[in-house]
Amino acid sequence: MVTTRLVLTGITAEGRHGANPGEKDEAQPFVVDLDVEVEVGGDELAATVDYRELIRTARSTVQERSFDLLESIAHAVAAAVLDHEGVTRVSAVVHKPSAARSSRVQGIAAAATIER
Repeated sequence: MVTTRLVLTGITAEGRHGANPGEKDEAQPFVVDLDVEVEVGGDELAATVDYRELIRTARSTVQERSFDLLESIAHAVAAAVLDHEGVTRVSAVVHKPSAARSSRVQGIAAAATIER
């Protein structure tokens, strides 16, 4: 079986995450980047992983769950994407733009990598 890397960047989602008081009161923006190794059995969509499903999975994990730590969000996204059949390795980077702005830095993100 051949494997290929899919790189999916800029997946936006709103979520209620944070350790500081009030951060979970209203949804705030998050951005997810995925680097996913998938098995490829041929030149048909049915022979690999549909990247649209991976995007939906990342987005729904951010939107439907709630965490205190950015690291926990990254791990949850990576674990959810790894659950897809044919995915062998996932790196998920979750960016929190509002934290970057409030800290007056260009970016704040956490990354998690999981493999079978």
